[in-house]
Amino acid sequence: MRIAIVTGASSGMGRELALQLPQWEQFDELWVIARRTERLEALKEGYPFPVRPITLDLTEPDALEHFRGLLDAAKPEVGLLANVSGFGKFGRYDQIPVEESLNMIDLNCKAYVALTELTLPYMKRGAHILMLDSLSAFQPVPYLNVYAATKAFVLSYCRSLGQELKPRGIRVMAVSPGWVNTEFFDRATQTSKDAVTYYNRWYEPKDVMATALRDLYRRKKDVSIHGFPVRMQVRMVKLLPHSVVMNTWMRQQKHNKLPPED
Repeated sequence: MRIAIVTGASSGMGRELALQLPQWEQFDELWVIARRTERLEALKEGYPFPVRPITLDLTEPDALEHFRGLLDAAKPEVGLLANVSGFGKFGRYDQIPVEESLNMIDLNCKAYVALTELTLPYMKRGAHILMLDSLSAFQPVPYLNVYAATKAFVLSYCRSLGQELKPRGIRVMAVSPGWVNTEFFDRATQTSKDAVTYYNRWYEPKDVMATALRDLYRRKKDVSIHGFPVRMQVRMVKLLPHSVVMNTWMRQQKHNKLPPED
């Protein structure tokens, strides 16, 4: 049995990837992973091949053991692993509870590594690994500092893992979008409404994922970036000192003034 696995499939980028995937490759079964069972079940309707909903919170250690058990029982050939789950919190370092910061690291970094390494024994030449990254991976971002740091980890992990897997013929690609109109912001802005107030441009998840799947299947890229303005921003932040990039961001978000002393 040849399968695809998509995490974060209940909404946003993960759901969009699952919906567009049949345009690019057919599988015997699609495994979709997220916390909201009813959203996963809804993907079954009209889907061209069987969908297996798997309700898991990937920040829980038991969830990873459960996933290991599913693979061991089914012994599938995995043609695609898409790590798309994740979340971010906007706010100053002392506004975000430490538990939330650690959960970001658990889901955005540890879960990606765990699922990838648990799945790799079931992957053969020609298989693909996709990981959702962010434009913030390319620069330090005050008021998103932990989230941006987790995405820098993902970018480095994808690139280096891709080199290691070249002899096996397995492609690894990061997807690094700018601002995308998804439910991500419902949670991200709960801590602070004024940490991020300037959004230079918005993109739709269907467009970002259309570019990502084209880059994954038709081009030999290790990073997919949707939108010419975002690609230009990535090039600029590579050339400029980090201090200039961060100061520009601070001015855009109106954080260029020191906070009052207690």
